[in-house]
Amino acid sequence: MMSLDLRARLACLYAGSVWGLFWIPLRGLDATGMHSLWVTVVYFGVPFILLIPVMAFRFREILAGGGSLQLTAALSALAITLYSISINFTDVIRVMLLFFLTPIWSALLARAVLGEVITPLRMIAMVLAVTGMLTIFGLGATFPLPGNIGDWMALIAGMIWAVAAVRLNRDSHLPSVDMTVIFIQWALIYSIVAVVMVAPGSGPDRAMLTGVLPWLVPVIMIMIIPGTFASLWGPKHLSPVLVGLLFMSEIVVGAISASIFSGDPFGWREVIGITLIASASLIEPLWSFIAGGKASS
Repeated sequence: MMSLDLRARLACLYAGSVWGLFWIPLRGLDATGMHSLWVTVVYFGVPFILLIPVMAFRFREILAGGGSLQLTAALSALAITLYSISINFTDVIRVMLLFFLTPIWSALLARAVLGEVITPLRMIAMVLAVTGMLTIFGLGATFPLPGNIGDWMALIAGMIWAVAAVRLNRDSHLPSVDMTVIFIQWALIYSIVAVVMVAPGSGPDRAMLTGVLPWLVPVIMIMIIPGTFASLWGPKHLSPVLVGLLFMSEIVVGAISASIFSGDPFGWREVIGITLIASASLIEPLWSFIAGGKASS
């Protein structure tokens, strides 16, 4: 039977993989001519409707979770909602890179809030991860400082997610099912607020919605809801820094899926970058395994 630690690591890898495919349904919705902000309303509105029975069944437990449940879910949802919206206002590559500076913020927060030591091994993992991203994106020595509102939203989303990861770790006693439901609720609230503030009169018509629901509902049920659950359950049982590194599987899946489905290039640069990122995710568990084997021999 797999240990809790291993299951949590696999959950984070799976969640990162799901978010690596995140762009595909978003592009599908955007291709219908739907307003960019309404895309996120529909994207989070569908799972919210699907989860209403779960919310009703878990109503007492959700109330018992109190402010801690609401705050942690709200922070997590704010990070992902900002990330989702930012894709429509800047280059996807810049969004991914700025958001995935998360391990740096996570390391600083884990040190400040949880008192965790930033070990040399973890520093090496962080350097490998950032180098891998820069390699994939072909940015060389040019670091992508925020240049527009989309860039800033992506950067802030990464910072907020780092805070959320720390709270998920501290609130590990809260049921992940309840966290998933409230996460979706807050993501929808943020999306609606954004629409009301920026594009109140540009909602999709009935024909547009009926055209996307036959393929969107299965995607939500098979990929988005389980992926959201995994992204909220896994971090509760792992270090925030390790969570940030494992979630970098999104970049690996994103690069490969973009190459297959949208014709983006996938050459040696991508192979080297993905290898570096994978090494960053595996260096700690492999070292622990090797050290454990030596200790037992």
